[in-house]
Formats: sequence, structure tokens, C-alpha cells
Amino acid sequence: IVDDIILTDDGSRDDTVALSVRLGIHTLRHEKNLGYGGNQQTCYAAALARGADIVVMLHPDDQYPARLVGALVAPVALGAYDLMLGSRVLGPGARRGGMPAWNLAANRALTALQNLALGYQLSEYHSGFRAYSAAALRRLPWAGYPDDFLIDNQLLIDSIGDGLRVIDGESG
Repeated sequence: IVDDIILTDDGSRDDTVALSVRLGIHTLRHEKNLGYGGNQQTCYAAALARGADIVVMLHPDDQYPARLVGALVAPVALGAYDLMLGSRVLGPGARRGGMPAWNLAANRALTALQNLALGYQLSEYHSGFRAYSAAALRRLPWAGYPDDFLIDNQLLIDSIGDGLRVIDGESG
């Protein structure tokens, strides 16, 4: 189901780039760390430039099972939604994936506030497992977002505000 994989190394000093290249993965490297948001912006631009129809973001922290990419992209591939979020909190995935209890509690509280503020209903706004249609990414002004962790929330806020169809489902 995956046609292309892009790894963006954000200035790490380990062997990530060498391993990625050895595995035949399209690898981009930032000489200096551009931040979480800067890393995503590089990846999104590269995916769109390489002709992606659907772009999946998958955090490499083992909280999201890559084997569920097919399930994650299905609603987007079928045209039912523009953005699908994999949620750790709908099932046992968050704690099983190593999320500390305090982090889960904070995640739940922030999500409740965001649902209230946006008038939307998602189980998690802080997912590191997302599938975007290329058309949705082209509509959103992500290239101008800050280079920090706010990019994920900004993408969701703008997606909802722009009338994109957003849904989430269990990812673990």
C-alpha cells in the first residue's frame, strides 16, 4: 500500500541517515535542527513534489503501529475524509505504547478544551499518526506555520476551519 517512504533527518548525529540510505529510503537531511514543525514542512513539501496522493506522518516513537497504515489511509483513499488521525486514546495504545499516565491525562484535558473551543469532536489532537490527502495539504498554509510542536494543532485548526473532513480512529 506504500509507494514511497521519505525520512527527514533533522540534524541528528547518529547513524539514521546512513541506515536510511542503506535501506533505500528517500532521505533528506537538515544540517542543523529546524525543529519539529520545520521537519514536517520539509517532508510535506517533498511528498507533494514526489507526486503523493496521500501523505502519512508516522512518529518513530513506537506509539503507533506502522502495520495500520492501510487502515489509516482507507477513509482518505476512498474520498470519505481529507484527514484521518490515528488515536492512541480510543484503545489501549497510549499506555501500551509507553505514554506516561501524566502525559495521557494532560492529553485528554487539552483535547477536551480543544473540542470545546472548536466545536468539533476528536479523541486526540496530538496524534503523531496522520493521513492527509494531497489536495488537503495543498489547501493548507502549513509552509508558513512555526517550526515548533504547534504545527500539528495548527494543521487541525485550519483543517476544521477550512471545512475539511477530519476524523480519527483507533491506532493501537
